[in-house]
Amino acid sequence: MGDVSVQSGGTAGEAAAAEPREDVARSELQELAAAMVRFYKDAFGRGPTRARAYYVGSDTVIVLLEHSLTVAESNLAVLGEHQRLRDARVFFHYAVEGEMRSLVERVLGRRTVAFVSGIDTRQDLAAEIFTLAPEPDRGGRPR
Repeated sequence: MGDVSVQSGGTAGEAAAAEPREDVARSELQELAAAMVRFYKDAFGRGPTRARAYYVGSDTVIVLLEHSLTVAESNLAVLGEHQRLRDARVFFHYAVEGEMRSLVERVLGRRTVAFVSGIDTRQDLAAEIFTLAPEPDRGGRPR
């Protein structure tokens, strides 16, 4: 599957105060990165060689996927057809948007409210960005 790593944001003081939550977040992010690699393989015929997932603040998750181009996509890049490649990739990613959102919601246990997909075809780096619904506070109200 390649390298799967995670990182979550926050200050040093927050990390010390929320250490058990940080362990849970790290585990969730590792699971999400691995699940996204499997999803890419199943949906596009080739999984990335490296995946990393990050919390950005409390309501955004970014999954970075390296070396995910298929043979046909790599050939388009070699031919200099980067815009055509980006257009095709974005088309397919938005065609499976619901499946990617469901994957994130299942792993993280939170509803997604927005999805952005992009790729740098020269560096073979894809980014899947999900904005999550706010987590409820202990009283059940969104934070």
